[in-house]
Amino acid sequence: MARYTDSVCRLCRREGQKLFLKGDRCYTEKCALVRRGYAPGMHGQGRSKLSEYGIQLREKQKAKRYYGVLEKQFRGYFEMAERRPGKTGENLLALLETRLDNTVYRLGFAMSRAEARQLVLHGHFTVNGKKVNIPSFLVKPGMVVALKESSRSLDKIKESIEANAFRQPPKWLEYDKNAFAAKVVAVPARDDIDLPVEEQLIVELYSK
Repeated sequence: MARYTDSVCRLCRREGQKLFLKGDRCYTEKCALVRRGYAPGMHGQGRSKLSEYGIQLREKQKAKRYYGVLEKQFRGYFEMAERRPGKTGENLLALLETRLDNTVYRLGFAMSRAEARQLVLHGHFTVNGKKVNIPSFLVKPGMVVALKESSRSLDKIKESIEANAFRQPPKWLEYDKNAFAAKVVAVPARDDIDLPVEEQLIVELYSK
């Protein structure tokens, strides 16, 4: 399974903003963007004006990195979004939001999407009562995502739940804290997705 294996802090520095890829560390002074607030590489501190294409590319790269997907998979999501009724950009973000690893992260079971991906791969969650260990699995309205009972005592998960106790799940998820489960009640709307991504720029990039 292909995935990005280099330093994720370089990705934040390249985009010039925090992508919150390392959980707690991103909120401390250890954050690489706080210590070195410029792009990586020998020319990172130089100023360069982006072209229209460059601006569109950066927006696409930012979205990919938020959700932890690679180019081929991201392009596949875009093609799926194009085939759906409605705005392609909003459809794209909705598809990315409904990945199982992102759903687990949104529910507060993990401190980052990368950590959520690992928990899903290790089989700690079920969908409609059946174990699903595919991070890219797309949840749909009516489905129930739950933490397995045998996994509720894991220190990593307990720490994440405690740290995220005051974070509210998005409106498209109906969370039952006592059952450690959530029902997908709707397709995520654009207002439910709090990422600073201009999806129209991604549509313009792929439309060329």
